[in-house]
Formats: sequence, structure tokens, C-alpha cells
Amino acid sequence: MNSNAREHLSVLLSNMTQLPGVYKMLGKSGELLYVGKAKNLKNRVSSYFSKTIEHPKTQALVARIYDIETLVVRSETEALLLEQNLIKLHRPPYNIMLRDDKSYVYIFVSSDRPYPRIASGRGKGKHQIGKFFGPYPSAASARDTLLTLEKLFNVRQCENSYFSQRKRPCLQYQIKRCSAPCVGLISPEDYAKDVENSIRFLKGDTKELNQELIQNMEQAAEQLEFEKAVFYRDRLALLREIGAQQAVYKIKGEADILAIAHQAGVTCVQIMHVRNGKMLGGKSYVPDMLGDDLGQMLSDFMTNFYFQVADEIPNELIVNVDLPDRALLEQAFSQQFNKKIHIKSNVRETRAEWLQLAQMNVQHAIKAQLSNHLELHERFYQLQQVVGRTVDRIECFDISHTMGEATIASCVVFDQGGARKRDYRQFSIQDIQAGDDYAAMRQALTRRYKKAMLPDLLLIDGGKGQLHMAMQVMQDLGLDAFMIGVSKGEGRKPGLETLHFTDGTKIQLAEDHKALHLIQQVRDEAHRFAITRHRAKRDKRRAGSVLEVIPGLGPKRRRDLLTHFGGIQGVLNASEKELTFVPGLGEVMARTIYKILHE
Repeated sequence: MNSNAREHLSVLLSNMTQLPGVYKMLGKSGELLYVGKAKNLKNRVSSYFSKTIEHPKTQALVARIYDIETLVVRSETEALLLEQNLIKLHRPPYNIMLRDDKSYVYIFVSSDRPYPRIASGRGKGKHQIGKFFGPYPSAASARDTLLTLEKLFNVRQCENSYFSQRKRPCLQYQIKRCSAPCVGLISPEDYAKDVENSIRFLKGDTKELNQELIQNMEQAAEQLEFEKAVFYRDRLALLREIGAQQAVYKIKGEADILAIAHQAGVTCVQIMHVRNGKMLGGKSYVPDMLGDDLGQMLSDFMTNFYFQVADEIPNELIVNVDLPDRALLEQAFSQQFNKKIHIKSNVRETRAEWLQLAQMNVQHAIKAQLSNHLELHERFYQLQQVVGRTVDRIECFDISHTMGEATIASCVVFDQGGARKRDYRQFSIQDIQAGDDYAAMRQALTRRYKKAMLPDLLLIDGGKGQLHMAMQVMQDLGLDAFMIGVSKGEGRKPGLETLHFTDGTKIQLAEDHKALHLIQQVRDEAHRFAITRHRAKRDKRRAGSVLEVIPGLGPKRRRDLLTHFGGIQGVLNASEKELTFVPGLGEVMARTIYKILHE
């Protein structure tokens, strides 16, 4: 920060109002660095320039501030709501607390008629129209519930495209996980009853469901329909088993339980979810926090979480520390979500047991995170020793395509806190010759660094050729970047990678070197991120004509393939060996088909 900027900020602070409001901190080029709220704008903003500020993240922020803008509001609640709206809109880099902001998993019952589907997905109401249940803290917990529903009620979970193409029952019907509505083996009326029972189960209404199953079992036995009676008996036994497992975890109503812990510079928050009297598990977060007051830190986390990440909020929030602005949060949440929200820290009986469970989980989570935290710092330290310079931020690029089709370039970002997923970027590569990885990398680097700042280390997944191309791009952009190319070893075996430097030198680190482990971790994440997006783009492009893109596979052999396996789904599920059994299809063509469809 130069003297003119310091003088300008000094004048701003001396004339700043003491009313509540929101402040925006701007960088040298006018970029938004941070948004905050304040009960007293002058006191809050002035505190950033105090000599007692010790937190490195705050010091880094202050060093980049060239201007400050303020917006005055009527109350703290208005300031809180405005702050969150601005954060959500602009995503300032120093406001980002949560590294993983993916939506929670929900189970939904689709509105398809006459045979609705039950499945799971992320984000409430963003991908399907129907009834939603949850949220579930992980995909695994949602899958467990779906598996239970399959066993209990046999409602279909397949995609609509697969469902509409069936000519005969699939394996799910054979193992009694589906009633085969696709081929009309169940009437719409009976299927609707199964769907209704599934919804009752998801709502936690199992008491009446139990009674109904008992009546159906007894009625079937009286009519000497013993096979049907056994069917109801097995359902009843499964339902009772699930009820017994969940009895330990029941409390009345809905609640989120939040516990915070701080140790050795690492802060962890554990959230446990209770919906419709059922515990849906929990999830731990490791946010970037400023401050030493656990109550204020949890308050800041809750503000960001419920305004920025969560799709919904229960009426009751149970916390393990006293929040300094509890009343303000209750008012803001109630206003934002149009329902009364209560935040409690002093709880008894079952709620106290839940809070104890959350505190136990957060202690386990912070120990695990601390172990990972120390390991990551050690890896960064060892890398700095190897390259002879400070490295805090690493960016890595990778290219993914299938024989030149649907080329995608990925950019992943790591710092000493781990993967910064919000900073990840993907580039859909256009207007190059198919399969030209150099041109793809050139386009990705140019598009990235025309606007973005350079990292401390730029990793290029490739050898000397890719590195020289990257050097040329930086020269064209007038940038001085510290870069390393990473080429795979003999047989592409991990641990034999060679590091190529811009001065022409190269080194091969020991297989157990922590600096190499960090480079492998970042490179593998870049590869995963690129190939995931590439496959999605490729499969979308191939939808409806998945076989037509395979070279040498004409109309007759495509027809023979589909006839042999009973449709495209059968082809996709076939192994390379099974493909060779198709008349007229040799081993070479079978290998080509399998590779294109799966690799």
C-alpha cells in the first residue's frame, strides 16, 4: 500500500459515520476484497488498522486495501441481511469461509404419472419437480434410505429414459427390489399405494404403516394366500428392525445441532441434523475463521452457512456455546426464512444427549483435521525446500478428452489449508485440432491469466514440451510465473515422476518425499476434475447417438449390437469379452467400442 492510499484511507476513517451498516473493502484495481457488517461503522472499520492485529489473514487483507465503501442501514438485522446478499452476489475472496459448499442431498418422489420415481439428488427443487425429503448430510446416508425403500415398497428408482425403453423386467424385479411397473406387472392403483407408503415412511409416520402391514398379513393368511402373507411379514420385520435402530436417535420435531471446537489454530464445526424425529447423521466443516471467541466464530459460521449454503433451516438450532448476537441471528433467520427460529445453548434430556454427541464428533473431527493440517503444512514446507522459495498457493492444469472429443481443461487450486474448490475453474476448449493437447493447454492458460493473478507455483501436467509452451504463453501475456512441469515416469508408475524447471534443469524426488506427495495430490485432483467434466460433456453430446460416434461401426453392426443386448443400456453394461460374442464383431472392434464407451 503506497502513501497516497494510506492518506486516502485515513481521511475516510476520520469522516466515517458511527451508524450501523455494511462496508466493502476494495483493492488497487477496484476489485472487491471483503464485505462486512457493523453496529458502528467507524469503530469496526478502524479496528482493522489497529497495530494489535496479529492474524495473518487480516494482515494480508489490510495490505491490499486501497479504498473502502460504506452503506448505512437502519438496524443490525438489515446490515446482516445486506452483508449476506452482497457476499452471495460477489463472492469476495476474504469472505469465503466454507471450502465445500455443495448442496445437501435430498430424496425426492417425482411427479411422473402413473408411476412416480424415488431417487436422490443435490439441491432442493433445482433438478426435479416433486416432493422432497431431507436434507441428508451425505450421499451414503441417502443411498441407505433408498435401499430400505427398495426392500420395503419396491418403488422404481431407475431413470425415466431407462424406464420408458424396457420391454421386460430388469434384475431389480428378479431380486424383489422393484414391482416392474415398466412392463405393467403392477396396476397404477397398487403402485400408488406403495408410493404413498414410501412417503409416509420418509415422513417418519411408521406407526400406522405398521398397523396396516399387520392387517394385510392377517387378511392374506385368512384367505390362505400364504405367499402374500410371507411378503407382508418380511416387510413388517424390516420396518420393525429399522424402527428399533432409530429409536435411540429420536427427539421431537426438527433441529440442527452445532458444536464448535478450536485447537492449535484449527477450527472445526460439527452439524447434526434431525428431521421428522429422525437423526439424519452429520457433517464436519473446517472454516477459515478470524478471532479467538468461539461464540463469535460459531455465530459467523452459522450466518454464512444458513444464508449461503443450506437450502433450509429448522425451527430449532442447538449450539454448544453462548452466541454474543443470538437475538440478532434469530431475528435475521426468522425474517429471511419466514418462520420463527429459536437458538438454544442450555438444553436438557434428549437434546442434551444430542449436543453431547455433536461435541464428541467435533472432537474426533478436529483431531483428524489437525493431523491432516500438520501433514499438509509439512508437505508445503518440504516443497519450499526443494524449489528454494515460498509457496503458499499452487495452481495446476490438466487436459482431458476422448480421442480429441469434448476437450476440457481444468485448473485446481491448493493452499496450505488444502483444496480451494471455490477457486477451481474449467475451460471448454474450442477451435483447435482434435487431440492437440498443446493448443488446448495454451488456450486454457491464456484465458485463465488474462484476468487472474499468478499463483506462487504453476504446475503443468506434462514434460518439457508442455512447459515450454506454457513459458511462451506467459511471455506473450507479459507475466513472470514460477512454473514446474510434471512428467510421468516409466510405465506411468506413481513415484517416478520427473520435475522440469524453466531453466532446463530437472529432478526426480524420492518416492517417499513429502514434496512429491503434494505434487501428486494436486496433479491427481486436476486430473479428476478435468475427466469428470469431460465425461459429462461427452456423454451429453452422445445422448441418443452413443454408438454413432464409434469409427468403423456401421448401421448394421449397431443394429446387431442393440439386438444382442436388448438395448443401449445392455451395451453400456457389457464387458469387453461379452462384446466379442456379438456376431460379426471381432476383438479389435470390441476393444474399441468398450474403450470409447467407458474410458
